[in-house]
Amino acid sequence: MSNSPDAVIDALRSGHDELTAVVRGLSEKELTGPSGAAEWDVSQVLSHLGSGAEIHLAALETSLAGKPNPGSDFNQGVWARWDAMSPVDRAEGFQAANDKLLERYQSLDAGTRADLRVDMGFLPAPVDVATAAGMRLSEYAFHSWDVRVGADPAAAVAPEAVPLLSRITPGMLAWIARTDRLDGREVTLRVETTDPDEVHGLRLADKVELTGPPQQPDGVLRLPAEAWLRLLVGRLSPQHTPAAVETGGAADLTLLRQVFPGF
Repeated sequence: MSNSPDAVIDALRSGHDELTAVVRGLSEKELTGPSGAAEWDVSQVLSHLGSGAEIHLAALETSLAGKPNPGSDFNQGVWARWDAMSPVDRAEGFQAANDKLLERYQSLDAGTRADLRVDMGFLPAPVDVATAAGMRLSEYAFHSWDVRVGADPAAAVAPEAVPLLSRITPGMLAWIARTDRLDGREVTLRVETTDPDEVHGLRLADKVELTGPPQQPDGVLRLPAEAWLRLLVGRLSPQHTPAAVETGGAADLTLLRQVFPGF
């Protein structure tokens, strides 16, 4: 089942409102403190979200106008400008840039939300609004966690985003999985999640893929869906693993963290 554009846009708005409230309370020292993204401080995560909002908005606007995506030269210019900003300017600019993107998404009428195809610039073909906004939700929700976890080790992905991301993130497995970390091993796991309650098969081999529930799994992984999503994007380190996570058989969290190192 695919996500509706309305649900994704609503989740983007509520997630942005939540993160903006957090960022407004951060000092300059906290903006340069560590984030959940290993190589970035908090302000650099906000820079990524701000520049990403500008680039995404440009893709949306050109698609609405029937024009091609602005392309890599435009993106490089946006990134360079954000890279040159101070931490405080990044924090202020991130809010404004994301507000503009969300206002544009929210202005789309029902017909446009259903019929528009957005040229993202890096995909083989334009995608519908639900897919384009869903890609932005995936980026925003996990990087919002990166910002918040620096001050709150128990931070979680926004609950309104979790059921939507449960239909998006598994589709990225071919891109995010490091099959070389398996050293030739093949493992099939039964994955049982809560909130929402779902059961999947996870096949780890030369190709990593989500399947139907396996009849004879090598191991079982039980965990909240929020933690499952963070595992897939490399954000379930031992210090950020909730007590509700359970493993059995060949379900080895150390191996899974290696296969899904994050981005």
